[in-house]
Amino acid sequence: MVERDISWARDLPRLAVLTILGLLLLLPYIWMVSASLKPADEIFAATLNLLPRRLWVVENFGTVFERLPVLLYLWNGVVVCGGILVFQLLFAIPAGYALAKLEFRGRELLLGAVMLGLLVPPHVPALPLYAGLSALGMLDTYTALIAPSTISVFAIFLFRQFFKSLPDDLIHAARLDGMGEMAIVWRVVLPNAWPAATAFAIFSVVAHWNDLFWPLIVVNSPAHATPALGVLFFRTTEGDDDFGALMAAAVIMTTPLVLAFLLAQRRFVEGIATTGLKG
Repeated sequence: MVERDISWARDLPRLAVLTILGLLLLLPYIWMVSASLKPADEIFAATLNLLPRRLWVVENFGTVFERLPVLLYLWNGVVVCGGILVFQLLFAIPAGYALAKLEFRGRELLLGAVMLGLLVPPHVPALPLYAGLSALGMLDTYTALIAPSTISVFAIFLFRQFFKSLPDDLIHAARLDGMGEMAIVWRVVLPNAWPAATAFAIFSVVAHWNDLFWPLIVVNSPAHATPALGVLFFRTTEGDDDFGALMAAAVIMTTPLVLAFLLAQRRFVEGIATTGLKG
């Protein structure tokens, strides 16, 4: 009992610091939710009060659903993020396995190229990608939104690090059973890589759900607008003077991400913790 009390006393400062940092990170989202529940005069009041004196839920959220095709934007986000994630996993898992477990000439050179790719910001290839998609007549399509992000060097590096921690005996046993390398990847390695896959899925979906840079370049109509672009359309057309409705739109578009993270948080933490930094 005494040891438990001592351990709790030692952990208390760390827990206090983490709690304060967590609240600071959540404060913008808390304020956004609070503003989505208030009328305009309370949002711009001189005193800060997170709890609304008058609930303005029906007015703010009703305005969003009245003026925006909310379900269409959410569906576009699911299609784009899901399509990108499927292709990223399809390419990254075999590539990470090859860099981690296969011996071949040029492996270290390829790993260096992957590391170099991590240093290239997504804005650099935007212009040639736009020119190529425009020449092919693919602007304002799902293809334009998905294709440039189908290969992720971060995913390749993440899976490579995770696969390095898998025992070689597991791979050798599969080979002795007559399995080919691709069969080993999908039937042996992948079932053991779900924590890393879940962790990467959270990174990927959050990044592309919130991405505004690329959709703003290749999409020019609401038909293929992603959630972030949908909020921008609302702001520029109807929502400039209706700040409560604008915050309500932002809450609607970000809620699926929050729910997805809450459902997958244990796998996410497990994936980050078990993805080592082996060389």
